[in-house]
Amino acid sequence: MRNAYLDALGIDRWVPRNSPAFDAAPEPAAVPVAVAPAIVPRPPVSMPAVRPVQPLAGDWGALREQVAACVACELCKTRTQTVFGVGNTQAEWLVIGEAPGAEEDRQGEPFVGRAGQLLNAMLLAVGRPRETVFIANILKCRPPGNRDPRPDEVAKCLPFLEQQIALLKPKLMLAVGRIAAQNLLGTDAPLARLRGKLHHFGAAGTPLVITYHPAYLLRTPGDKRKAWEDLKFARATYAQVAGAGNAPGNG
Repeated sequence: MRNAYLDALGIDRWVPRNSPAFDAAPEPAAVPVAVAPAIVPRPPVSMPAVRPVQPLAGDWGALREQVAACVACELCKTRTQTVFGVGNTQAEWLVIGEAPGAEEDRQGEPFVGRAGQLLNAMLLAVGRPRETVFIANILKCRPPGNRDPRPDEVAKCLPFLEQQIALLKPKLMLAVGRIAAQNLLGTDAPLARLRGKLHHFGAAGTPLVITYHPAYLLRTPGDKRKAWEDLKFARATYAQVAGAGNAPGNG
């Protein structure tokens, strides 16, 4: 089944000529590629890399209620609903995106539609089905027109994410896209300089790996192979962290 997810990522698989699968393998179907509109660079948002977690709520239910009732910034006036996050609240992987889009705002769930389908395939390719991880965004409300989050919006919303991290205690965080990565790390460095390195977030020093946003990969499928390298790096990092946690003397 894993091969099907690699196919969804657009990663070639090599099969020996003497393997029965060589003759039986069908030709890959052509996938239409949409031409991406021109993207105008926006000034990056800079946030401190380590911030104290605010004591917002003691459990997931109370935190969800606080997020739903939040009116701390102007986004509360234009949202359909807040997008708290979705997944396993005991997950060891936390996936973090930028902000809800139009469909996420309607459904109240992050990463739906084509980008969500590709994210599901990316996670499945490294043995992490969607239902085994927790998925959240930097912002809990959709910015109008899907614009980039503003610094004041991030400053008021990031404590909610910090509290989710405190409750979840993930062993690995996977940030998808430039906006999520820059805000988590408090940097304006381009994504190319953040990928391929192990970062750490917060006072707990949670391992953090950076990769491309699925929506970007839909526009630029040639970078799917780079994303696959990021995912393998995340998987290897998790294996190392999880192995250390199970070693004698670590609990």
